[in-house]
Amino acid sequence: MVAKLSDVAELAGVSVTTVSRVINNYGSLSQKTIDKVHDAMRELHYQPNAMARSLQGKSSQFIGLIFPNIQNPFFTALASEIEQQLFEKGYKVIIATSANNIEKEEQYLQMLAANQVEGIITSSHNLGIEDYKNAFLPIVAYDRHLADNVPIVSEDNYQGGYLAGDYLLKQGAKNLLVLNDNDNSLSPTTKRYDGFMDAVGNQQKVVTLEFNSNSTPDSEVIERVVNHIKNQKVDGVFAYNDVMAIQLKNTLESLGFNVPKDVIIVGYDGSPIVQSLHPNLPTIVQPIHEAATKLIDVLFAEIYQTPEISTEPLPVKLYEPKKNNSL
Repeated sequence: MVAKLSDVAELAGVSVTTVSRVINNYGSLSQKTIDKVHDAMRELHYQPNAMARSLQGKSSQFIGLIFPNIQNPFFTALASEIEQQLFEKGYKVIIATSANNIEKEEQYLQMLAANQVEGIITSSHNLGIEDYKNAFLPIVAYDRHLADNVPIVSEDNYQGGYLAGDYLLKQGAKNLLVLNDNDNSLSPTTKRYDGFMDAVGNQQKVVTLEFNSNSTPDSEVIERVVNHIKNQKVDGVFAYNDVMAIQLKNTLESLGFNVPKDVIIVGYDGSPIVQSLHPNLPTIVQPIHEAATKLIDVLFAEIYQTPEISTEPLPVKLYEPKKNNSL
C-alpha cells in the first residue's frame, strides 16, 4: 500500500503540517525534526505527493537534472540533449546546478522530491551525500560513483586516457604533464589517468598535477600549470577537459609559446560548440547523444521497474586536427 503523509507524520512523531514543511523546506525547523521526517520517509519509501498522483492516475511527467555547472560546454550540451529527448517522450525537466556545495545539492534533492519528479539524473561531483545512499526516488548517476544502489552511465574513460597518451607519443612529445582530478574517489573518471599512464608507460617523463576538475580554472590554476610547463620543459599536456585546454593554450600563446609546435595540448569532452569554435584542438570526444539516451533508458528502467539496462561504458574517440592546421 502506498504510504500517506499521515503515515510519515505518525512514524516520525510529528504533525502532518510539520512533514509538509520539511518536504517544502518551509519555515524554521530543528535539524533533529528534519532528520526524523527524512528517516520516516526513507523507511516508508514515501514520495511526496505520491498519493495525489496515484489518485489522478498519472505521473508528474517531471525529471530532475543535477549538474555541477552549466558553464562547461559539455554539461550544457548534455543537459540540452537530455531535455530534448525527454520532451519528445512527454516529460519536462527541472535543472539544478550544485557546484562544489554539498548543502546546496542536498537542498536541491529535497526540492526535486517535493516537486514530484519521477526520477533524477545527476552528474554530481559532490561525494558522501547520504541522500543518494538512502534515496527513495529512482536516481541514475553520470560518470560518478555516488552510492552502491545508484546505477552509473559513463563513457570508456580508460580508453579516452589511453588515446590521449598514445596521441602525444605519436606526436613526438617527450616531457608530459597530465592534469588529474583530486577528489580521491573511485569515480570512473579516474580511469582516464590510468589509461594515460598505461599508454605512455615508462617511455617518457610524466608530471602529474591534481586539480578540482569541477571548477572553471582561475588565473592561479593556469599560472601553476604554466610554471610547470616552463620549469619542467613540458612539451605535451593532457588536460582534464576542453575548457582547461583552451585556457591553457591562450595563456601560453600570450607568453610567446607556439602551440602545438612548442607544447601539444590534448583536451577532453569534444562538445559540438568547442569543436566548432576550436577545430584545431585535439580532444577526446564523448558521445553526448548516446549518453543522454542511455541515462534516460536506465532511469526509466528504474522508474517502471523493468529489466535492467546494460551500463557498459560507451565508446569514445580521438579527434585529431588536420595536418595542415595549427593550434
